[in-house]
Amino acid sequence: MAAELRERGIGFTSLHENLNNTTPGGRLVFHVFAALAEFIRELIVIGTKEGLAAARARGRFGGRPSVATAEIICAARDLLPDPGRSITSIAKLLGVPLGTLYNHIPDLRELRAGAVPPLQLEAPAR
Repeated sequence: MAAELRERGIGFTSLHENLNNTTPGGRLVFHVFAALAEFIRELIVIGTKEGLAAARARGRFGGRPSVATAEIICAARDLLPDPGRSITSIAKLLGVPLGTLYNHIPDLRELRAGAVPPLQLEAPAR
């Protein structure tokens, strides 16, 4: 952006830092500041990625916990073939966001059309 402004004959003067990019010395300091800012930003990105990788190695994952339990998905799969219920009403009935159904039921459209038999949930072993 600074180069584009310079090509258009527009200068930049910072009153607080006494920095004037219309002079060679001012441009040098301006570019050094920009390089330092870019360097610090890259260090932050690297640190963030390393932190996330370390957390994943410890079994931690980011984001909100999913509200979709196996029982909710099974109930949704049972209700989807019913033409009297909309997908939105099924989501409201089960207390989950609409996107949750789309994200956790890959064959939702086929179930809606009645082309896929509902999935049976096995009872947990005691």
